[in-house]
Amino acid sequence: MKFLKKLALGTALAVSMGTAQSQEVLNNWVFNPNGGGYEAGVRVNEYLDVNGNAFIILNSEEGETSFTFREYAVFNLVQADSKGALFPLNYPGGNISAIFEGVGTGELGGAFTFTGGTIRMYQNPIDDQYGTNVGIYGADQGNLIATFNVLRGGGQVDEFGNPIENGRVSVFAEASAGDLEDGYFFRSNGNDLSQEDILAFAFTNANAIAQPDDTLVDEVACQFANFGGPGCDESADEYENQPGQYFFIGGSGQFKLDEAEGEVPEPGSLALFGIAMLGAGLAARKRSGKA
Repeated sequence: MKFLKKLALGTALAVSMGTAQSQEVLNNWVFNPNGGGYEAGVRVNEYLDVNGNAFIILNSEEGETSFTFREYAVFNLVQADSKGALFPLNYPGGNISAIFEGVGTGELGGAFTFTGGTIRMYQNPIDDQYGTNVGIYGADQGNLIATFNVLRGGGQVDEFGNPIENGRVSVFAEASAGDLEDGYFFRSNGNDLSQEDILAFAFTNANAIAQPDDTLVDEVACQFANFGGPGCDESADEYENQPGQYFFIGGSGQFKLDEAEGEVPEPGSLALFGIAMLGAGLAARKRSGKA
């Protein structure tokens, strides 16, 4: 089975691995937020910081507690290890953002699980577009530097489908060799991770946004999610969250690399916490026979 690359941008996550799989966080890897190569990159002790917002649409039959969901999120990654050395300031043209589309199933008052999705990371040479009406909230602008396919993940929700207070959410994603652009992600020895299949792990904290601003509604709900309800349709009604139907969440999290040996855990081996969304962290796995 191919080695995997796993990301998670975004939005909030935390998953426990079964004891059958050993994991070791990869320290001292190198990230260059403007694609300038290994030597000019920033050394990451453990993680990239991620902040973002997500719009979630639930679908359930009347009287049923089970549901399916769709999630649309936008993220910004501005520093590593919470050091305050902001990429756009220290690496001009290094504004890193991401968009996320995820689908899954869940149980009201219980757990939810991602069953698929895509994460796309961008390097935007213009540093101040995130949070604007350029593209999708300014999050999908510039150079596409990484594409990840969601494997699984999840968290906990209340009886209305809202995230448990300060809920923790996890996302596992994969990317094959070539799904990362070269010049951005490196092992500590200088090997470019674009030439590897990668495994990544992201987790973040998620909280409901009671009053999303007009730009967030217009860009993420109306444009990205193609939502046709209040705030997006022809009526004069303003947008309001509707627990059990649709709502916004916001959160911050971490994107980590790890040296996982063995297969990606099955859902039964994961202890899932929290609600929806990706955050960001990279986890890298060597190819068989690669240094």
